[in-house]
Formats: sequence, structure tokens, C-alpha cells
Amino acid sequence: MLPQLEAALRPKRVRDVFHLGFSVYMSSGRDKCLEVIAKAKKAGLKHAFTSLHIPEEGSADFVRTAREVLDACHEADIAVMADIGPRTVQKMGLTQIEDLRGSPITHLRLDYGFAFEEVVPLSHQFLVVLNSSTSSLASFHRLKLLGADFSRFATCHNFYPKPRTGLSLERVKVINERLSYLGLTNMAFIPGDKELRGPLHQGLPTVEEHRNAPVLIAALQMLTQTMTDIVYVGDVDVTDGTWQKLQDLSSGFVRLRCRLMKSYEDLANSAHHDRLDSSEYVIRSVESRGYATPGRIIEPALPQKICRGDILLSNKLYLRYSGEIEIARCDIGWEERVNVIGYIDERDVAYLQYIRDGMGFILEATAEVAPI
Repeated sequence: MLPQLEAALRPKRVRDVFHLGFSVYMSSGRDKCLEVIAKAKKAGLKHAFTSLHIPEEGSADFVRTAREVLDACHEADIAVMADIGPRTVQKMGLTQIEDLRGSPITHLRLDYGFAFEEVVPLSHQFLVVLNSSTSSLASFHRLKLLGADFSRFATCHNFYPKPRTGLSLERVKVINERLSYLGLTNMAFIPGDKELRGPLHQGLPTVEEHRNAPVLIAALQMLTQTMTDIVYVGDVDVTDGTWQKLQDLSSGFVRLRCRLMKSYEDLANSAHHDRLDSSEYVIRSVESRGYATPGRIIEPALPQKICRGDILLSNKLYLRYSGEIEIARCDIGWEERVNVIGYIDERDVAYLQYIRDGMGFILEATAEVAPI
């Protein structure tokens, strides 16, 4: 079978697991690195990025700090991807890159300075990560001729500290689709929202439009729209609220603050999943089908104009669908067959378009939201 046809016939990726990572930089200091690792462990993140060749990170205790940080990641069961270059050997006090074997580093992200003839032997001992943003199909062809086993390779995009230099979402998607056809794992970066890394302190995104975007929106766009498999926060730290959002997402959920009518407050903090065959108009709760009719009669309420973010309950006029819970993704208009039983906080409405293809969501009733 032709490779192009074989790739086209591969099944669509199912997004039931979301892989998230964070970054640690030795220049942040030992204590800050260990603090961030502890937060990441609590949030359930399993991937870390660090650099072992950045020029600014050359202090006398660099090696000691690096070893403590890597050991902490290992103890937390966190896989480490390390950016390395030719200067890494000297910075780490090694005789050769292969001396990193047996360390907590599982992935080597190769910077400039490595010949193809060096890369293939390294892939026998580490998972090798190539640069998604700059690697050409010709380079993969060359690696294949040298006997590369692509199951030992992955790709990761750059992050872009300098404003107006990042890629577009569409560009990342095109690149990732091409690399996915080769069976490669795709990785990329989003910025933080608390402690931004120097020297520019203007975020470390792969995608330019994410530079000032909410962290969860950036993560959702990368994971659901660009075929990115693992998303790393490139900056030093995020706020406590963002750590909670990342924890939810790593568990497959998005938390939606909402207000519910008193007679439906039993739905507060309940977990649901959108159907795999997602609708463009509503999020349909799979779980609610379990207690829909036959047998449950929901009387119609006074008709209301349905707006984006409204929480809906199908009534008996919808016959066998009575009792099904939905959330409106868009303004729908008048519909007498559903009752409006609550609404999503306007701060979280932006997440609705990304809850698709079996993704989970939690209805978190909160007094912060204005009453119905």
C-alpha cells in the first residue's frame, strides 16, 4: 500500500487523555525548581522540560542543581525532556552525551550542532526529539537511510521569547499533521501566567496568539486543534488557579463554573462527558442519558430564548429524550422542548467550543455567579 494512502486510512486520534508538562530552569534556583516540581506532581503532570545548554545558565552550582532537579522529577515519576547542545558535555562535566544514560532524562531534544550520523546512535539509548519547526522531510528521509527507528523519535516545536516571532495555529497544525503521518509524537509550548522567564519576560509560546492568552485556552487549542500530543508550559510558573485547571485537564476534564436552579442543585459538582459524535450546537451529556426516559417525565417550563452557555434539560415534549442534559454552544433561539435550568459563568463560556469528542466537564456550582 502507498505510504500516503496508508496514512490517510489511519484512525482518527481519540482525545480521551491529555498530556501536559511544565518547565524547570536551573537559573530559577534549586528551591524554585523543587517548588514547581511539587506543584506539578500534585496536579498530575507527567512531563517536564529543561535546558542543559542555555548560555545564561552557567553558574558554579549548575551541575549540583541540575542533578537535584532531575532526581526530584524521577522521584515524582515525571519524564524529563532535556534540550541539549554540543556545550552540554562541558556544562555537565561529562565526557560524552551518552554519559547521561541512566539519568532521569528520557528524551533528548537536540539543538543545532549534531550530525545525522550522531543522531541515530543516540536514539538507541534515548528517545530523540527533533525540532518540529525546522526539520524538513528531507532530514527524515536521511535519517531513514541511516537506519533510524522512528519509534525512538519524537518532535517538539520551538518556543518564541521574542514577540511577533511565533507560529500560527494553522502552521502548527499543518506541520503536526505531516509529522503524525510518520508516526511521530508532537510536542509544543504554551506560556505561563505568573512567573515569566527572562530575559524578556514576555511568555514562551509556540503560537504567537497564545502570548497573552489564558493558559487553559492555549492548552485546549493546541491539544484539540493542532494534533499536538504533549503541551508544556514554557515559563517558570503559573498561578494556583491555573495549576488546578491543568490538573483537571490532565484528568480529562474542564471545570465549568455555573449557577443552577434550586431544584437542580443536585447536579452541582457532577462530572459529565460530551458524546463522541459531538454536535456543533450543544454539548450532550453522555451520563444524563442514563436517567432520561423511559420513566422520567420532565414537565415543560415556560419557553425561554436559549443563549450560549445555557444549561438545558429536555422535557417530555422531546419524548424518549426527556431528561437529557445539554449545554448550548451558541445562541439557539426559542425551543419549547427544553427547559433552561442554569447557565455557565461568562468567564468559562469560552471553553465550551473545545469540549468535544468525549471530553469530560464538571459543573461547578458557585455563589460567585450571579443568581438566576
